[in-house]
This record gives sequence, C-alpha cells and structure tokens, in this order.
Amino acid sequence: MTSTVTGDHTVLAAAHRLLTASTTGIPAEPVRELIGRDDVIAAYAVQRIGTVRRCNAGARVVGRKIGLTSPAVQQQLGVDQPDFGVLFADMQVPQTPLAQRPPLLQPKVEAELAFVLASDLDHDRLDAERVRGAIAYAVATLEIVDSRIADWDISFADTVADNASSGWFTLGERQLTVAEFEPREIAMRMTIDGELVSEGTGAACLGDPLEALAWLARTAREFGDPLRAGDIVLSGALGPMAPLTPATAVHAELTLGTDVLSTVDFTWEKNI
Repeated sequence: MTSTVTGDHTVLAAAHRLLTASTTGIPAEPVRELIGRDDVIAAYAVQRIGTVRRCNAGARVVGRKIGLTSPAVQQQLGVDQPDFGVLFADMQVPQTPLAQRPPLLQPKVEAELAFVLASDLDHDRLDAERVRGAIAYAVATLEIVDSRIADWDISFADTVADNASSGWFTLGERQLTVAEFEPREIAMRMTIDGELVSEGTGAACLGDPLEALAWLARTAREFGDPLRAGDIVLSGALGPMAPLTPATAVHAELTLGTDVLSTVDFTWEKNI
C-alpha cells in the first residue's frame, strides 16, 4: 500500500473524473488508472474530496454504508476486506423529491438490514456485543447502488473512491429492536415485478450484520470520524444485486422462520 495525501495530483484528478461523470451523466474510465487498484489511502482520499465538496454545497451526512461484505464479491475484486461510503440526506427515498436526488447512471438494487444508532460508537472496545447496545432499531432496506465507472468495471480502489458505489436508499416502515431477533439468522427475499431476483441470509454479511457494524465502527473511529447517535448504517447486501430499470416495483422482506419481520418497497421514477 502506498501513502497518498488528498493534495496529490493523481488523487485530485481521480476526484475530478468522478465529479465529471456525475454531473454529465456519462460514466467514466476507472480511476485505478490514476491511483492504483490497491491503494486504500488514495481511494479514501478521493472519497473524502467528494464528501467535502458535497458538504460545502449544502449536503447533509446522515450515516454510512458498508460494501463488499459478501465473500463472493470480495473474491471477485481480489480483496479481503469490506469498504464504506457516506450517506447523504438527499439519497433517501421517498423523503427527497426525485429532482433533488443525485442522478443515477447505472443503477442496481440490493436488499439489506439497516441500523439506526441510539448512541455514539467511539469507545475503546467496539465489538458485536458493544455495537448491539448502541442500536436504536433495525429495519429492512433497499439500497440502489450505482457506479460512475463505465460498465461497472471496478476494482477495490474504484468503488471506494466512488463513495462505495452509492446511489439512493429507502428504509422499511417496521422498526425492529435487536432484542427481537438475531441479525445473522434472518433470511431475505427480493423480487422485481413479482419475480424472485435475489435471496440470502444475515450470515452472508461478514457472518453477521452486527460484525459488519462493529467493523465500520472501528474503521470510522480510526479515520477520526466515529459513528454518532442518529446515524443510519446500511450494513451490507444479504444477497446478489439486480439491475434496476424505471417503473419496476421492487419488494424485499426479511424473515425469521415463517415470521415476516420487516418489508420494504421501491419503484424508481425515471430521472428528469
């Protein structure tokens, strides 16, 4: 791993490439050509530039998302760790009107479990047990992932730099306390227009979504920006992502045995 700072010209060029793709709607060439495919420091430096730019323009951070939690996806990209990105308020559907959301270029959809925090996670010990106690509630979630990189031709550095391939997200209505269920034991089914397109379990997310949350809490603290009370955390996909097109109805449900714990629905109105 090399050490690259945010002022490095290659980091700035990568950030500009991603910004141009987002503003023009034309996917860009991979940024690994500029920063290297395995330079974690450079990749997060590019992400940080994008985050600061958005905040300076008035965007509000509401949490984080965890990506690359599936062993199959990690193997595909040749990495042995997850990554994270930033959630902004204007990504949340339906709270944000369509015209005010970030544009989608190449969207896909995946179902997962989200946590909303009741307390800060900035302690010395941040394991699954500690983070469980910090959760206000959990809820079924659909994440509309997207890539500013043409044809989703991404390496680890590309997706990290591109804010962990973030797009939009929507939370289900039924809120669950983690006293009601074990996140690793849930099952997920996702349909598009009634056809099953993805299924999985809580164990597909780093073995346990609580372990994914603990990983993020430790990593965020190390980056000097710990998770705080009120943050929304998307803990990672529970099954394969599926392509998304306008006007299709997506439905996902989280179950434990025969009991439906939480559901979430989404229909993408086309960008205007």
